[in-house]
Amino acid sequence: MLICTLGDLVLDVIVRPDEPLVAGDDVVATTRVGAGGQAANVAAWAVALGARARFVGHRGDDAPGRLVQAELARHGVESLGPAGGRTGVIVAVVGADRDRSMASDRGSALELTAGALEPRWFAGSDWLHVSGYMLAHEGGAGAGAEAARLAHAAGARVSVDAASATLIQSVGAAVFASRLAALVPDLVFGTESELAAIAASSDSVPNTRSGTSAARRDANTAAPTDWMSVAEAASTLTLAPAAWARRAASAPAPAPPSWASM
Repeated sequence: MLICTLGDLVLDVIVRPDEPLVAGDDVVATTRVGAGGQAANVAAWAVALGARARFVGHRGDDAPGRLVQAELARHGVESLGPAGGRTGVIVAVVGADRDRSMASDRGSALELTAGALEPRWFAGSDWLHVSGYMLAHEGGAGAGAEAARLAHAAGARVSVDAASATLIQSVGAAVFASRLAALVPDLVFGTESELAAIAASSDSVPNTRSGTSAARRDANTAAPTDWMSVAEAASTLTLAPAAWARRAASAPAPAPPSWASM
């Protein structure tokens, strides 16, 4: 099983304060720095679960970029894509309840375009997983649609993570939903708030309050798209419901890659 991911490879800064932050003052915290980015994290998890993984994205050509690429390689993930510019940085502040607040600087990851993609990067893949952050701007959305086209042409299925409710709202629910539909995804992941944000532009997503998945058929798709909440995904430990699902009841969850933040 080869999982190809499309998105960002960035430097993650994870901050765990010992107590709530105080405006204009200082508190003691534990801080960790390492490779991150939604697509990179999914690739690392795929390897941890026994699949092969390939990351595709625009990579920074600087010291942090070389550091995170080397770290991803140590986890057994192949990295492909153009390189240049500075590596993005994501700062995540983790509260006592383990909820996270993040500040995102995607750096040169924003520069990936459809014209930069090569069919061979997706050859042999069983699944392409696209980070929803790719849909935040027109260029990234075009790259996502082209990657999905190349993956489908290679016989792969496509999954998408909705990424962030605030992202969907800032882009506009209708615009985000349109960009999402252009990928013709087989599977969409999202939190209840993310799916609800998309639902603001369409009645084709599941009733997020029920906590159950549903399917919808687009006019231009041969098969329905499955919509899965994050809670459901966690319960099955799966990126592909029929392909490499592992039930928590039948096997303990593997330890995550030491740096994975998503």
